[in-house]
Amino acid sequence: MPGRAEGGWPSPAPRAGDDLPMTVTETVDAFHYGRFHVVQPKGIGHRSGMDAMLLAALVAGKGPMRVADLGAGAGAAGLAVAACNERAEVLLVERSPLMAGFARKSVALPENAAFSARVGVLEADVGLAGTARVAAGLADEVFDHVIMNPPFNDRIGSRTPDALKAEAHAMEHDLFERWIRTAGAILKPGGQLSLIARPESIAEIVAACGRRFGGIEITALHPRPGEPALRILVTAIKGSRARLALRMPLVMHEPGRHAFTPFVDDLNNGRASYPRLSR
Repeated sequence: MPGRAEGGWPSPAPRAGDDLPMTVTETVDAFHYGRFHVVQPKGIGHRSGMDAMLLAALVAGKGPMRVADLGAGAGAAGLAVAACNERAEVLLVERSPLMAGFARKSVALPENAAFSARVGVLEADVGLAGTARVAAGLADEVFDHVIMNPPFNDRIGSRTPDALKAEAHAMEHDLFERWIRTAGAILKPGGQLSLIARPESIAEIVAACGRRFGGIEITALHPRPGEPALRILVTAIKGSRARLALRMPLVMHEPGRHAFTPFVDDLNNGRASYPRLSR
């Protein structure tokens, strides 16, 4: 039988062969001007930053909600949601035993005590389906919001020597189909899917949403005016039949400046959210 994850969430039993390194150097990093902190490995793996904060900003509203952060890593995006909404319950779902361990450390930090009781960690493969997914701890139709920051790059093109970072960046075959399938299964009807990805993934994302999700809204993130978009923000509603909408692009920096524009800076630091145009 599965055990229980931190925070009272269901958890799978440990997997054979999931040995962790004896020692890993780590840092404790502040986000949202110290509103919450994240424990992250130093020198290996993918370190959370602005992508995670923009993803968290897609969770608008202050009412009670259950949120699943799929592929959570050390938990930055999900922790940002919990820190900004005192009525949100968040489950951090991570396949890597090492990164799930960092997520547990992050939740346990004294700096996060104000909301740690509302955050759980589940070590599970997001790509599981059907009874295997349910047995791993991801039950049907229990979440109001699912957020995800899927791996960006194709495995063949990845040249990073860091195996953990390579896994975090590697785009597996049919990844969006499998992850969005899971999101559709665990979301309640009318629940919201939010993700951040690269622009070249638009077609795969829209195809994976299929009949599961509608009302897709896409926002392109451009470094500066006239420069190509580097990221897209995507939201969709389970069961909606509304048409796809391309929102006004977000420009991250003023021309000739390194500082973020005021609105993007507010999104990055938890002072603003980025709500949908419609339900």
